[in-house]
Amino acid sequence: MKISTIFFLVFLMNFQLFAQKQKVWLDSDTGNEMDDLYAIVRLLKEPSVDVVGLSSTHFNNPDLLVFEKWNAYDTKGLNTLEDSQRLNELILNTMGLSHIPHPKGADRQIGRAWGGQEPRDSPAALAIIALANSLPENEKLDILTLGALTNVASAIILDPEIIPKIRIYALGAKYNQSSRAWSKNEFNIRNDLNAFDYLLDLSGLDFTIMPLETALPLKFDRDETFKKTDDNIPIEKILADRWREQNPQDKTRVMWDLALVQAYLLPQYSETILVNSPPESKTFTVKIFSKIDSKAMMEDFWVVLKK
Repeated sequence: MKISTIFFLVFLMNFQLFAQKQKVWLDSDTGNEMDDLYAIVRLLKEPSVDVVGLSSTHFNNPDLLVFEKWNAYDTKGLNTLEDSQRLNELILNTMGLSHIPHPKGADRQIGRAWGGQEPRDSPAALAIIALANSLPENEKLDILTLGALTNVASAIILDPEIIPKIRIYALGAKYNQSSRAWSKNEFNIRNDLNAFDYLLDLSGLDFTIMPLETALPLKFDRDETFKKTDDNIPIEKILADRWREQNPQDKTRVMWDLALVQAYLLPQYSETILVNSPPESKTFTVKIFSKIDSKAMMEDFWVVLKK
């Protein structure tokens, strides 16, 4: 074989490795608040990654049992999983991406109200397991979770062999960087505290958390958002309508879920640090997103949306 041919084959192999896109799975309690939709659309419009799944998760919480309203919903008869699934399918269909797998997740937390690690088998958990196991040895599946951690925790409980094949990026909990103190008194975590505790106890899991304090600076203005979205473009109308229908009284909204997606996609606009895990956890340290450039992330969102 000629030397030039060998060089060409080596170049081709390196090019294929370089061109390979990172596979990303997004797990979302889409029906809960408006920012989930913005996060999902941003990820789906990212050309540098391969979105291989969009799963729904529940946002069950005690308020649903005692109040008549949750956000703009009547709580009577509300199925949080089904509403998240409905919106996931609406987004994918509107963007012409219905070919992306979009399985339903679990309709409740793992274990029971007093604890436990019994998994919730679901199409989403099984799809995550199958996809992770199908990857070549040198590839990993990145899983971004915007709500309760039920689906990814269930997948690991059902098949612990996927631990070295996945990386998890989650929005949830609170962490005070000055006092180095954790608080699990946060919506996503409270919706499945068992799952969060389980993941924090796992040795060898690549787990990065965005605490609420880090996401807080990313705020959108209502009037500016309405001005920048075009109702003649279906997906942009969906985003604007979500604000109009869910939070019309709010002049600004923190885009919690979008902050996680942007920090993942744009590492140049975020910082991560290694911190001590909560003292009751079996692992000693965990990664967190410690800082974001909210202005750059907001500007990027509008540029990408219009592409």
